[in-house]
Amino acid sequence: MAIYALSNARFVLPGRVMNTGYLPVVDGNFGAWQTEMPDCEIVDCGGRWVAPGFVDTHIHGFFNHATTDCDAEGINISSAELVRRGTTSWVPTTFTEAPESIRAACAAIAEADESRGDEFMGARIQGIYLEGPFFTQKHVGAQNPAFLIDPSYDLFANWQDAAGGRIVKSALAPEHEGSLEYIAALAAENIVTSIGHSDATFDEALAAVNAGSTCFTHTYNGMRGLHHRDPGIVGCAMVTPDTYAEIIADGHHVMPAAVEALVRAKGWDHVALITDALGCAGMPDGEYVSGGLPVVMRDGACYLRDAGNLAGSVAVMCDVVKNVFDWSIVSAEQAIRMGTEVPARSAHIDDRCGFIAPGRRADFVVLNDDLTLDATYLDGVLVPAGE
Repeated sequence: MAIYALSNARFVLPGRVMNTGYLPVVDGNFGAWQTEMPDCEIVDCGGRWVAPGFVDTHIHGFFNHATTDCDAEGINISSAELVRRGTTSWVPTTFTEAPESIRAACAAIAEADESRGDEFMGARIQGIYLEGPFFTQKHVGAQNPAFLIDPSYDLFANWQDAAGGRIVKSALAPEHEGSLEYIAALAAENIVTSIGHSDATFDEALAAVNAGSTCFTHTYNGMRGLHHRDPGIVGCAMVTPDTYAEIIADGHHVMPAAVEALVRAKGWDHVALITDALGCAGMPDGEYVSGGLPVVMRDGACYLRDAGNLAGSVAVMCDVVKNVFDWSIVSAEQAIRMGTEVPARSAHIDDRCGFIAPGRRADFVVLNDDLTLDATYLDGVLVPAGE
């Protein structure tokens, strides 16, 4: 049984940051933090941060592999590359496609999850996120408009069957017919519904929240914005205290001042950092295909080749966590929690990731003072660093 204990660190624990003491790792699982030195190997962390591994709950792929490829091996390559960059848990996210294509993507993600052996070193698949196809044409963004449809629980059940029960989140435009019934049906199964790619009014968005919707998809992007006589979806996100707002803090999708406005309105503990990274993330600049649409990656972002608007990010979680700290929006501790426990709670997967707690798998990161990534551990084993 492999036993060691981390020391000389700022431990980001569920209750508070502990600046002293020891955190045991026993056979790949966390032990309970303690003040007394245990009788085992001691690993000195040099005063750095020790935090849960990052949790990305909205991401379409990585390292030139996407969920739309319907390729289990490619999903596992994405996982292996993500963990090298500090993301230890992710929720592979689908696109707006034909129903049979979404089913195939769900099946491939499930196959990837089931095919992993004990020695596989990759970010854990903690669920599946359906981003579409229940969206509106006006805010379709980089989704394929050819496949937009009204919400259907029967379709969801079909996809969930292919996913082996792994779907944890579904996004929709609540102005569609049947949306409230769809939201209520999923809420009864503890499935998160998220409002996005929508032109809903404030009242329509609030009705969705009252029906059971608890999240907002990449807030500001792909939705009716905030106006003093028309608060829209952004206004609804800001004034519903028990909901969670995703935000892409890559410096391209949302400017720092807008991120700060959202954090001040909701509180940092209800703003979930995401990447919304496309499958080409982690690759050099150039032309790629995302969600069936041609895109161009350049200067740290990705754009639709033909329309020119933003298609998605190419960031990783350690980037967006560092950004909100560098922009002086939140403290280092709050930034870390916004990239770990907050997204985990927002997707209802906090029972298995996002926290350092006794008995849980020892998936954690070691961060420098400026929140740059120093090391990643999966099951208590050091992961080779990424580029």
